[in-house]
Amino acid sequence: MVSSLLGFIPGGVGVPEMLIVGIIALLLFGKRLPEVAKSLGKGIVEFKKGIQGIEDDVRHGSSSSHSSSTYARPDVQDDEPEMSAPKFEPPTFETEEAKETVENKEVKEEESPA
Repeated sequence: MVSSLLGFIPGGVGVPEMLIVGIIALLLFGKRLPEVAKSLGKGIVEFKKGIQGIEDDVRHGSSSSHSSSTYARPDVQDDEPEMSAPKFEPPTFETEEAKETVENKEVKEEESPA
């Protein structure tokens, strides 16, 4: 099991390597070594609980998505009135002939007795 945890070390981890790691830990931490080991153990346990919770959520989510797809979805009713854009009227271009016609009508209206 130790070799699977530290599989990145070529050749695996044997008893001599573990003794060296233990001696280094004893030198570094001394009397605090039990406290450090206890807090490290609690951290590992909390990490495993977190991973287990995520796995449970994934399992529950995947199973509920299959069962929820069998339910019929409610119909959506659209109560908003349909909007319509104002009608576009293209601009009219006055030609010279149209201007002359309008001017002639105005002149005739002024000349005619009303």
